[in-house]
Amino acid sequence: MGCMSQTQNAPSTGAPSSRLDSFFSISKRGSTVGREVRGGMVTFFAMCYIIVLNPLIIGTVPDSTGMYLGGGTEPNMPAVAAGTALIAAICSIFMGAWANFPLAMAAGLGLNAYLAYGVVSLPGMTWAGAMGLVLVEGVIILLLVLTGFRKAVFLAVPQFLKTAIAVGMGLFIAFIGLINARFVTTGGGTPVQLGNSGSLIGWPTAVFVFGLVLMILLWVRKVPGAILIAIIAATVLAIVVENTVGIGQFAPATDADAGNPYGWSMNVPALSTSAFALPDLGTLFQVDPIGGLRAVGVVGAIIVVFSLLLADFFDTMGTMVAVGTEAGLVDENSDVENSQRVLVADSVGAIMGGVGGVSSNTSFVESATGVGEGARTGLATVVTGLCFLIAMFLSPIVALVPYEAATPALVLVGFLMMSQVVEIDFSDLTKAIPAFLTIILMPFAYSITVGMGAGFIMYVVIQIVVGNAKKVHWLMYVVSALFVLYFLRDALTGLLGL
Repeated sequence: MGCMSQTQNAPSTGAPSSRLDSFFSISKRGSTVGREVRGGMVTFFAMCYIIVLNPLIIGTVPDSTGMYLGGGTEPNMPAVAAGTALIAAICSIFMGAWANFPLAMAAGLGLNAYLAYGVVSLPGMTWAGAMGLVLVEGVIILLLVLTGFRKAVFLAVPQFLKTAIAVGMGLFIAFIGLINARFVTTGGGTPVQLGNSGSLIGWPTAVFVFGLVLMILLWVRKVPGAILIAIIAATVLAIVVENTVGIGQFAPATDADAGNPYGWSMNVPALSTSAFALPDLGTLFQVDPIGGLRAVGVVGAIIVVFSLLLADFFDTMGTMVAVGTEAGLVDENSDVENSQRVLVADSVGAIMGGVGGVSSNTSFVESATGVGEGARTGLATVVTGLCFLIAMFLSPIVALVPYEAATPALVLVGFLMMSQVVEIDFSDLTKAIPAFLTIILMPFAYSITVGMGAGFIMYVVIQIVVGNAKKVHWLMYVVSALFVLYFLRDALTGLLGL
């Protein structure tokens, strides 16, 4: 890990100063209550976009019967947003208090899109049925944790691959930050390009650059609260700009409309008349596992649950490794501190996501921004959860923070995580090639699971070819075979006529 993180991780020899300190081992992990609170707030600002984005994904797509999530023939976005915030709050607080780990949770991206675009459109499938299959997936993955299988897989992964996972996720979250702020976009005859047209233009871009530069300068100067200060400063600038110029939200150009190519990517930082809004919890308990099973049959349900399970299983493993490594919570045996409890909490998140009707909740790699701010304990995660709870009632204030102000944190933390690449021995091709595939495919395929799967499979294949098949842990063979099935799931679905 980077030298800056090592400095922050210096252990404390002082006795706990309070019950809070003792419960969360704050002094023992070389942190302070103030640093944990700042870290929790930074993590919230880095991932609060999910309150807006999750409703846009699962709240705008009708099921096969024409009904929307939360009930009704019209989208109920406020209910989905409130449910998203509530379940994220419950899961994050549980993670922090139970596992004492700086890893916040919310509705998982990718998992929610799979439900919206690949599950609820199946004949006879309802949103309640889809959430029922999410519940089933959560129960199965919890059983895998309680039986020790999930942790056994984690311990079977070679250390160099764990490091590659952390590095790949660093590049991945940095890429997410650049894309979400539209500093990098698709188009122009290339997969990605700088800005909207190969150059930088527009006030939102200026806000992003201002926030990123300020954050880097404060970080280099080792100013406490550098990330949070930069987010707040960039948000204030965004509010001033929007309420002076009136930029509005981004809209792509069409044949009939010029659109608004230089607008804000998601939240428009416009001042509203009220900062308070009562939540609508209409998505809660809208879950029907029996209905989901009846809609697609046993084989179809197995494929849906398997797809959700494998992505959830390994996304969490990768996130836990990356955040734990950056926080200095990995022991000499390459195990993450309290890893079993972390995995239990994450599994409960899948169950809660189904019960809450907002898709499987999972660990967010954006938690690394809080670790970058100095968070080392579960207190930071509890703070993030409380922020989500407050956000249910203060959604107008949360909506004031645009992507352009929050995502510079992802870029900076991406750098910190990527600095671990020096720990991989690239002179050994049997390690270098699997590590390389793991690292590059996370951002290039826009998937943690794909990067891990490619690295695992290539590692096993190379070890067999060079005559080291017996040195590979048997679980790596099992996991690699599962990844092969995962990569071929669409082809298998077609062969089965589903």
